[in-house]
Amino acid sequence: MTRALVIGAGVAGPVLAIALQRIGIDATLFERQPSIERRGGSWLTFQANGMDALRALGIAEPVEALGFDLETISFVNGTGRYLGRMPLAGPRADGQLSQMMQRDELYRTLTRVAAQHGVQVATGKELIDAHTTPRGVEAHFADGDHATGDLLIGCDGIHSRVRTLIDPAAVAPRYVPVLNIGGYIPGFPVDVPPREFRMQFGTRCFFAWMATPDGGTVWFANPPMAREPADGVLSGLPDNQWRTWLHELMDGDVGPAPRIIDAAPGPLFGWATYDMPVVERWSNERMIVIGDAAHAAAPSAGQGAAMSLEDAVILAKCLRDTRNISAAFALFESARRARVERIVKYGARSANSKAAGPVARKIRDALLPVVFRRMERNGGRSMAWLQGHHIDFAEPMRSPVSAARMTL
Repeated sequence: MTRALVIGAGVAGPVLAIALQRIGIDATLFERQPSIERRGGSWLTFQANGMDALRALGIAEPVEALGFDLETISFVNGTGRYLGRMPLAGPRADGQLSQMMQRDELYRTLTRVAAQHGVQVATGKELIDAHTTPRGVEAHFADGDHATGDLLIGCDGIHSRVRTLIDPAAVAPRYVPVLNIGGYIPGFPVDVPPREFRMQFGTRCFFAWMATPDGGTVWFANPPMAREPADGVLSGLPDNQWRTWLHELMDGDVGPAPRIIDAAPGPLFGWATYDMPVVERWSNERMIVIGDAAHAAAPSAGQGAAMSLEDAVILAKCLRDTRNISAAFALFESARRARVERIVKYGARSANSKAAGPVARKIRDALLPVVFRRMERNGGRSMAWLQGHHIDFAEPMRSPVSAARMTL
């Protein structure tokens, strides 16, 4: 039996392992963290095309139970002026909506589902090296252990070790000039319609909040930081400095941001955000990267998890429907590259609008109402290319033409 070494038990890794088991490839999942129980992370928007990918494998139900539906996003500026509202996604034939959920719960659930499907999960396995052999690939881990297989798939995120093993000259992740910070406040109601995220283009900072069905609030902010912070700078900021800085950034803007900053459970901490410029090499003869390791979009795109899941299911289809591993990798890249690079560009544009200067803010505030009115009138259909993606796991993938038709 063909054996796959899957590196990373975040979003793509567990689902890929399940899909590979489904097509007769024995998959082992290697996760660098010592446990799958607590891996951190804030909330994320799990978009409808991600749930579609899970449904293609029949494993959507446990994930659907984690979150609550999200239908629309509304926008205001720093003065509180209403700029418009847009559907988060175009209407899908299956009625699937996007959801808000905790990243940590998503990781844990997907890894548990993989184990329930017979996938072996090895924790505490930090990949340090891998190389091809005459018979396949061999991986070496920081604890001195090693593993062999027929192929190795890097689902190890934006700072992927597998990517640099495939191509030592691979481009580094690109810093996005806004930070991320946020969380959940229990028992803290905000005046926002159900299933709507309110987002504010503040004078100095982007800020967003949403009411949860249990009477709480999910929130996030994107403090601008033009230069990439050095290692340890953000983690070294104490809670009171984060709150003071956020208050300074939101000072004078209209809205609940000050109350949210005060009420948020501590300790607050923020992190830098990145995307991936074009990654020229996704694979060699035995190794390949997928998900954020190959094409991370800025968080503003809201598509990181969904694109990773699309990748996982489609790569399994390519391995099922081609004559060998190299052909499968080539088919996968032909099916995915155009779509994911378009989404990366979309995310970069969205992130840059959050850090606009005084002149750009005026232009943005004048143009956005026109854009949002147009999107409301067409019911979000202009966004169908993003969240309307559908995968039929039974449909063969035998040519780049059919693959491209499915993913664009």
